Amino acid sequence: MSTDQHDIEVAREVLERIEKGVERQIGVFDWLLTQKRMSWLMVLGILISGLAISFSLYQFFTGYFPAPEAHLHRSIHLNILLILSFLLWPLGRKSWRDRFHFLTVIDILCILLVIAIQVWISYDIDEFVFKEGNLTVMDQFMTMMYLALVLEVTRRTVGWPLVLVTLFFIAHTLFSDKFPGVLYGPPTSVEWLAEMQVIQTYGLFGVPLMAMSSYVALFIIFAVLLLNSGAGKFFIKLALALTGRQIGGPAKAAVVASAMMGTVSGSVIGNVVGTGSFTIPLMKQTGYRAQFAGAVEAVASSGGMIMPPVMGVVAFIMAEFMGIPYIQVAFAAAIPACLYFLSLFMQVHLEGVKSGLRPLPKDILPDLWQTLKEGWHLLIPLVVIVGFLVVGYTVMMAAFWGVVAVFCTTLLKKETRMDPLRLFSAMEISARTIAPVTAACASAGIIIGCIFSSGLGMRFSTLIIQLAGDKLWLALVFTMIVSIVLGMGLTASAVYITLAALVIPSLIKMEVYPMAGHMFALYFGVISGITPPVALAAYAGAGIAGSNPMRTGYTACRIGIAGFIVPFMFVYSPELVLHGDPMRIVWTAFTAILGIGCLAAAAEGWLFTHLNVLERVILLVGAIAFINPRITTTVAAFVLLTTVIGVQQAKLFRQRNIPEGVKTRGPLWLLVQRVFSRSDQP
Repeated sequence: MSTDQHDIEVAREVLERIEKGVERQIGVFDWLLTQKRMSWLMVLGILISGLAISFSLYQFFTGYFPAPEAHLHRSIHLNILLILSFLLWPLGRKSWRDRFHFLTVIDILCILLVIAIQVWISYDIDEFVFKEGNLTVMDQFMTMMYLALVLEVTRRTVGWPLVLVTLFFIAHTLFSDKFPGVLYGPPTSVEWLAEMQVIQTYGLFGVPLMAMSSYVALFIIFAVLLLNSGAGKFFIKLALALTGRQIGGPAKAAVVASAMMGTVSGSVIGNVVGTGSFTIPLMKQTGYRAQFAGAVEAVASSGGMIMPPVMGVVAFIMAEFMGIPYIQVAFAAAIPACLYFLSLFMQVHLEGVKSGLRPLPKDILPDLWQTLKEGWHLLIPLVVIVGFLVVGYTVMMAAFWGVVAVFCTTLLKKETRMDPLRLFSAMEISARTIAPVTAACASAGIIIGCIFSSGLGMRFSTLIIQLAGDKLWLALVFTMIVSIVLGMGLTASAVYITLAALVIPSLIKMEVYPMAGHMFALYFGVISGITPPVALAAYAGAGIAGSNPMRTGYTACRIGIAGFIVPFMFVYSPELVLHGDPMRIVWTAFTAILGIGCLAAAAEGWLFTHLNVLERVILLVGAIAFINPRITTTVAAFVLLTTVIGVQQAKLFRQRNIPEGVKTRGPLWLLVQRVFSRSDQP
């Protein structure tokens, strides 16, 4: 069998796997259905599954009906997930199915303590809310135990980095007078820390947990239901049908599919694993290098977090911090997200052209119209959510009716229909998916409370302004570095929340448009997932591609370079986040597209043909010049781009018209030869 035939056969096998469907997550509920006799393990499984399903139902109904008092509602949301986390991530064992371990006693004590804390909060909620300034020793003890339980669950579900960062801010708040420089300040008492973190709504029960308990959890339930109904299979088939016949089709399909799945899943790693298990083998068999295939999937999946309409968790929290409707954040994110994916799409295309890759055969690709005919109804829930937000309904109502739309639309086709057992399984998986996100948001809330209590945010913002002077670009570089460093150990939501308290105020003081300042932090919180040395998204892609993780991370940085440049573009040109005159917005978007084109070509070393070092530098300078909206820099950027295009066309002319083996010294020398030479030899 020839190499081409082998590649086609492998591609056919992968496409057959897609046709069978993206494998959905298997939860405790699914395991229970396979058991034939009662055992203590089955009793535990029933407890876990029942608690998880009850949590999802609670979130669903509070999305429509009025929720309890704020402290009560947020504590119920958090405490149910704390109990679930202690059961699903036990000490000394990989899962609850492993043999009993003596450390299980600690898990049981933690669960009992969580229950006691919930009773302490809800026994007399009015008295609890009005405890400000009058905390007893028992209140302080319960509060500190509560914070310790949250940090322990964060350690189990998210990892040590976020826990260590949170512990640093707690220690700083209590002992500020022991820290040097900008960290120096008046210390905070344990009583005040306890009151501010739990009794008031500046810390644990602050904005992050409020957003999670109010509507972010509902959106995660929406995403899990949608993907478990077969939307993952539909998105991948649709992407292949749209791009498969193009050069580098599988890589372009990865870009499109990851954008569609990432915007609803809200999990970068989950997106890499979900779509990458199909798209990465196809990319490799088409001819892409393994590390390039893994990097493309990592960059595309990371971009799903900034792609409207859903945009994962962070956009909702951003809307709360800015005090604006979520739909404004979604609209503002549209042009930057398109620029990000345009750059990735162009680099995938240029890499394919440079490598001489060919499209997949038409006969093995899904038919576009047939794919739409089979799965068009799976797009309805997304339309419902966007429609409700545009009309003016609250985010909670949009999420609620989005979940209802998922359930109703999946009934339209036998292939996607969800019976009660499959629905309960999806609800249980939803709670398991929400638990790590809630833990991260709760810890981030603790960080915000500490920053608020110690006044560090104000001092840190002042320091950045002093270091940067009147140079905005320097303040942006500081913010970028802090975002990437924090993002190496924290989730994108935790990075954004921390920066919203520490750094973003300094950008706004320097007269950065608030939407652009907040979006700037969000972008670099997301990009940190592909930035070595801790590039979790790139490492996940490398695991599927079988490539070197570090090299895959560096390749991801190269092809995701737009993520490093676009934030600077919309800070200097807020028209890109829809701020300003409509005509100015259109013109700025047009020049930004040209700048992204220059950037992609410079990164790949290819435009119409091979780019030498000088041409790549010229294009890179042109891309940077397009960032600044002033007429002089824009004209200069046009001149640079036109010059490179002219040189590239001259190269093509020479390559097409010079006989093989004949050497020339450049396009001008070629012209002299054509006019004056009487032979074919130079």
